[in-house]
Amino acid sequence: MFARLSISLVAGTVATFALLWIMQILIATGQKAIQDTKDFKFVDFVRVERQETLETKKPKPKKPPEPDKPPPDMPPPDLDNIDPNAGSINIAPVNVNANVSIGGIGGFDNVDGEYLPIVKVAPIYPRRAQARGLSGYCILTFTVTKLGTVTDVKVDECSSSLFERASVNAALKFKYKPRVVNGEPIDVPGVKHRISFEIED
Repeated sequence: MFARLSISLVAGTVATFALLWIMQILIATGQKAIQDTKDFKFVDFVRVERQETLETKKPKPKKPPEPDKPPPDMPPPDLDNIDPNAGSINIAPVNVNANVSIGGIGGFDNVDGEYLPIVKVAPIYPRRAQARGLSGYCILTFTVTKLGTVTDVKVDECSSSLFERASVNAALKFKYKPRVVNGEPIDVPGVKHRISFEIED
């Protein structure tokens, strides 16, 4: 019994030392493998297309050959052969002594009659209204003076305030034949006029 125990102790001790010795060898060789570091380098290849432009020289055009002789001079017209008695056209003088005088104040005769429009100026379309595509009208009241001009322009009704100034400015440029009563021109207040603003397609 004692012999088996001693043999097992000796065998265990030998096996233990053998294992320790093998582990020591493995540790020594493995530490060197860990410490050896290898550097790896990666190289990327990027292919870039080369843009090449070929410049080709165009041949210069050849100069045209110089003329051997200059062109001949044009002969002067022969005026001696013109017949003065050839066919001619007789044009009678125009009578310009027309009577264009008109009497009265403002160039009108002193004949009784109502006022009549002579010149009506179209209004300038407001830019803001034109940009918005607005159409409309304005009704004005003004006085036709004895000289045929327009004064005291007032806006009675307007579809949009954008048309008021353009309507007043246009009305001030109107010209009328004044009203004549008993041979004398007079002022006519309260004349109404409608101005329309329409955008043409």
